[in-house]
Order: sequence, then C-alpha cells, then structure tokens
Amino acid sequence: MSQTQTWAQEKERGALILMRLLAWCAKHLGRAVISPVLHLIVLYFFIFGRQARQSSRQYQARLATFAQRPDWAPTLRTQFRHFMQFADALLDKLDAWQGKLTRAQLSFNDPELIPRLHASGQGVLLIGSHLGNLEVCRAMAELTDRVPLNVLVHTKHAAQFNQLLSDSGARHLNLIQVTEVGPDTMMMLSERLARGEWVVIVGDRIPVHGGRTVNVDFLKHPAPFPQGPYLLAGLLQCPVYLLFCLKQPRGFAVHLEAFSERIQWKRSTREAVIAEHAQRYAQRLEHYCLQAPLQWFNFYPFWSSHD
Repeated sequence: MSQTQTWAQEKERGALILMRLLAWCAKHLGRAVISPVLHLIVLYFFIFGRQARQSSRQYQARLATFAQRPDWAPTLRTQFRHFMQFADALLDKLDAWQGKLTRAQLSFNDPELIPRLHASGQGVLLIGSHLGNLEVCRAMAELTDRVPLNVLVHTKHAAQFNQLLSDSGARHLNLIQVTEVGPDTMMMLSERLARGEWVVIVGDRIPVHGGRTVNVDFLKHPAPFPQGPYLLAGLLQCPVYLLFCLKQPRGFAVHLEAFSERIQWKRSTREAVIAEHAQRYAQRLEHYCLQAPLQWFNFYPFWSSHD
C-alpha cells in the first residue's frame, strides 16, 4: 500500500470520526455550543489553507467578471466570509440529518412538482451540486412525501455513514458507494428507480480517483466536469432533474427543475451529447451561483484538470 493510499484512508476515517463527534455534540449540546468551536476550526483552515484560499479567490474573481460586478472582486474579507458560510453549511447539514428542519423552512420553486413526481410512481435521477446545501435537499425525503433518496457518494465508508444518518434520524436516505459502477450497481439502481425511488448524484466534482471528464465553459473559462451523471442517465433511461438548495435569511430555497426526459445517444454521438448536457448543467450552475455568490463550496483548483 502506497503512502498516498494510507494518507487518503486515514483522512477518510478522520472525517468520519469528526462527523460522528459533531453529530453527537449537536444532538446533546446544541448548535449554540458547537458553533463557536466549528468556526474556530474553519478559521484555522483559512489561515493555514493556502490552496483553499487561492481557490476561493479564483472563483470569486471569475464570478465577479462573469457577473460584471466589480464590487464582487475578492478580498481577504470576502474569502473569510466564504469559509464562514461553509462552516454554517456544516451546521445546517447536522440539522438536516437530525430532523431539526421544518417544512416551513423550505420554499420550493414549484411546490406541486414533488407530489406529482411521487404520485407518478416514476423514479428520477437528480443532479445536484456543491452550491448551497445538498444535505438540506435530502431532508425532502423526511419532510415531503417521504420519497426514498439514494445518494451516490465516493467513500469506502458509505455503510458507516448510513449508520450515522440512521442514528441521527434520517430514515429515508441511503448512501451508495459508487467509486466503481458495475453491472450489479446498475441493476440495483434500475430496480430502485422502478420502485419510484430517486437517485441523487452531484455534477460539479470529479471523483477523487479520477474518471471521465468533459471540458465545458464555466464562468467564461474551460473547466473539467464529470461525465458520470449523463452516462448514468443514459444507461438508466430515466427522467433527469436538477436540484439546487440555497440558504436564505429565513430558511432554504429548493429549486427542482426538469433537465431531460431521456438522455439518449448513438455510439457516434455519445461524446457530443454528453458535452451538450454538461454545458447546460454548467450554465444552470452559473445561474444559481449568481444568486448565492458565496455558497459554492469547492475549495480546490476547480479549473485545473491536473489537481
């Protein structure tokens, strides 16, 4: 086993331990107690996380240019606010897991869409992002029509995270480890979609161990986006929706919008079809980034395919 593999596994185990500790503290001590501690941790990473600061600055600079908003140009203050909003999102994540969110805190762009989809009995593929808080979107499984959500993740500890979610009160949410998607995984997902369950995958982060990507225009610069969501949709032949959740002063705005009834291709057109859908996704991500400039939490060199 290489040093890199050992480090990655230790980091993953450390993240799981930290999340268990935070979940326990949030449940028994309350958000008011752990909030200052978590903000101190984030402050530490802001001071010593040079690459994360640079990535935040690059994103803010490109968003400001794209939006033609010179007042959005990055400063140390806006970078720090970016980090602090990430800390708040972690606390919101714990609230979502522990069932502390209420239906009144969620506003939907189309309140009737989820009941209609659920009543149809048709499973759907939801493509989310690291903009806002996808964990709050997952609370839909508990707060709306109790639609079972299957969230595809890249972690070897999915089973342990599932136990953590169950302990925290999430009963209609299942994490599925998909570092390698084989025939068994495809069959399982197809069966769950046939039962009317929903499958969630993010479209704005490349898997840790690499994977197929396509370069598309994002904030006026080419960036590698994963092909996985569109390959999966094409193989499963199910309706595809986009899912974004943005924090507001008094709750969360959940945006669920139709993306494609079916993604289909021939062997000769597959690359072009995937590139077209990835570009459309990037454009919708741009649209929502303009609504919540400091809620996109990708603290790594996003525009570089080598990092």
